[in-house]
Amino acid sequence: MAGIKPRSGGLVYSTDGGRMCPVCRRPLAQCGCRRAPARPAGDGVVRVSRESKGRGGKTVTLVRGLALDDAALAVLGQKLKAACGSGGTVKDGVIEVQGEHRERIVQLLQAQGLTAKIAGG
Repeated sequence: MAGIKPRSGGLVYSTDGGRMCPVCRRPLAQCGCRRAPARPAGDGVVRVSRESKGRGGKTVTLVRGLALDDAALAVLGQKLKAACGSGGTVKDGVIEVQGEHRERIVQLLQAQGLTAKIAGG
């Protein structure tokens, strides 16, 4: 069987672990070779802005520029959402709080000793 070549790439999906990493052949949740890239270090200023485009007209307050890891970012997001009395999420290093809460969030961040300012119009 000299003419048969082994397949490259290998296992892509397994019923045991779901999606598999083609490099280390482990489930993606346990993959060690594909770590999330580090977020770029900002200038130390937390920017709080408002956005409504692409959200069906709903206003969302965005908090960007926090130099925190994912776990600390999630905890801060929970505190901000509870203080504003609304829902939200943490995605890609950005805290999203539903509604217009820029002034309140800036005051809360400044009370914690962070440099925060309102960005945008």
